[in-house]
Amino acid sequence: MSRVNLQTQNAPAASQPILAQIHQAFGATPNMFKAVSNSPVALQSMWAAFGALGKGTLGAKLGEQIAVAIANRNRCEYCLAAHTVLGQKAGATSAEMSAAQIGKANDAKTAAALTFALKVVEQRAQITDQDVTGLRDAGFSDEQVVEIMAHIALNLFTNYINVALNIPVDFPKVALS
Repeated sequence: MSRVNLQTQNAPAASQPILAQIHQAFGATPNMFKAVSNSPVALQSMWAAFGALGKGTLGAKLGEQIAVAIANRNRCEYCLAAHTVLGQKAGATSAEMSAAQIGKANDAKTAAALTFALKVVEQRAQITDQDVTGLRDAGFSDEQVVEIMAHIALNLFTNYINVALNIPVDFPKVALS
């Protein structure tokens, strides 16, 4: 059971327009957003970050692969389930999403991004010059390095919301690895 109310009609007035956008985007209002809607500023921050990163240069598929890798590492069943569905909608195969879940990919560029993202999470951002150089060597620009960091930050936010507040999974469940 969720540790906070899952709001919809009873959400604060300032959350209502954003919840309407979320409902339109998903065709329903996922439980994570219902929980976050308790705080209009948190909801606005989260939704704006998703929107901004959706317009980034990495592409939706890689963004979702990063998300499942981080979700698996943080044992966030909610994000693992949600981003597996979203990754497949972005063109990833089930096999690609399963591999990403454990930080693996067949192509070197994706593998470099996943390795980097997981190292940032595991080392709490205490990375080396060589870690960033590895991304550049794989073909990522400085813009994309920073964008990867933004994906990591957003996914930490959502993982922590879902795990700490025990948000019920309302996507098809995916087993943690």
